Amino acid sequence: MSEDPHDKLLPETLEAEPTRAGLKKLTEGPWAGWYHYEPSDAFEDYTGPFYCKPEGKAMICGFLPDEKNCNAGGNIHGGSLMTFADYALFMIAGGMNNEVHGVTVTCNCEFVNAAVPGKLLIARGEVVRAGLSMVFVRGIIYDLADDDRPVLAFSGSIKRLPARDR
Repeated sequence: MSEDPHDKLLPETLEAEPTRAGLKKLTEGPWAGWYHYEPSDAFEDYTGPFYCKPEGKAMICGFLPDEKNCNAGGNIHGGSLMTFADYALFMIAGGMNNEVHGVTVTCNCEFVNAAVPGKLLIARGEVVRAGLSMVFVRGIIYDLADDDRPVLAFSGSIKRLPARDR
């Protein structure tokens, strides 16, 4: 991935606070300074919860898996990592200032290392292309506690749909 994100959806500079609807900043606890998307997605919150925050002109996503996310071998289950990758697709696509409404069309995942409970995972990525009806994103999930060791590479496409009232 390039050092400079190719986000076609992001402005040249980010606002001090997000203008994207639904991002609520946490002010206390271990995730202070991070944002949680609300109204929350029950499945994502059960699997995660997942968080995000700006990093320069890009969006990064965070996940601290625990025992509930483990497979029988004691590593983080691939389904938990794939759910985090799907969350990251949408957060990276919209950044702090634009919300991308739609559905995941494809989510390709390559498992490159095992992840273990209790270690912070970070997803970084970029928008490869953003059209009127489709957005293409790619990224990598890293084990932050293990010298940014890559855990999962992902890419996907989002079909844009009109926002619905909840």
